[in-house]
Amino acid sequence: MSGGEHDFGAFVAARGTSLLRMAYLACGDQAEAEDVLQTALERTYRNLHRVRHDDGLEPYVRRVIINTAISRARRRAIIRIVPMHSPPETSARTSDADLRHVLMEALRTLPSRQRAVIVLRYWEDLSETQTAEVLGCAVGTVKSQASKATAKLRSVLGRDTVEGVIRNAHI
Repeated sequence: MSGGEHDFGAFVAARGTSLLRMAYLACGDQAEAEDVLQTALERTYRNLHRVRHDDGLEPYVRRVIINTAISRARRRAIIRIVPMHSPPETSARTSDADLRHVLMEALRTLPSRQRAVIVLRYWEDLSETQTAEVLGCAVGTVKSQASKATAKLRSVLGRDTVEGVIRNAHI
């Protein structure tokens, strides 16, 4: 095993769980997330010579994950409509598991690009500039997509729920 292969293997061992979580949040399905991550890692490994060492491997892999998730969503072109006339009723003592489930359902209603912005900005805690770099777009696009996504989440979940989730962003 060469030094590059060993370094890549160590990177995957160290960051694999975090990358899988990001892939899951980007596509909303565990099996799909595993496929997206596997594809992203395979593409990254094949193009390891292209990764600039000063930029780091993780931002490159994140971008490949997001691009792969968006490409798969476009290919499927399945529109999922979740009819909801009012926000879901939640008890005063909503467990983290219940909140995660409700939030994942709401995230699935977002277009893939908006979902990617929400995941990168609030779960991965990237700045607007870093998110724009990962997505390969302008900072203004990140701002507008985040605004549209949070507006849609507010309409589905209710303002208080969304604000609490964004503030805590630990799910």
